[in-house]
Amino acid sequence: MDELRAQRIVKTLRQRNVFAHVKLPHAGITQYGIRVVLPDGREAIWDNDGTAGLEAQVMRDGILVGFVPSIPGSENFGEAEITDAIARAEYDQPIGRSRPATPRPAAQTPAAKSRGGFLRGAFRN
Repeated sequence: MDELRAQRIVKTLRQRNVFAHVKLPHAGITQYGIRVVLPDGREAIWDNDGTAGLEAQVMRDGILVGFVPSIPGSENFGEAEITDAIARAEYDQPIGRSRPATPRPAAQTPAAKSRGGFLRGAFRN
């Protein structure tokens, strides 16, 4: 992603109340990306690795703690679709996903409700 595109996407994300920043290239990487700061101290780094599809690495203190795999068809996304995908992303599981347009309540089994969920607290410090 080029710098101007990243800046436009960040501006639109901020208008949607997503705490986003342009992620500058670093050693060996020539692509700009989008950094989304998550409320629990993690951050999601979107698309600065030069691959065609849109995906994110979820980091805490520089350590990979999860990811959002490449979104199918995202190599052809325009800026509005990229913005929407980032704004709707689900980061609460180790392997995140893109949420549907209207989030559905998560169904839990009776056993998961009584124990607090299988992955509750996993990947959190």
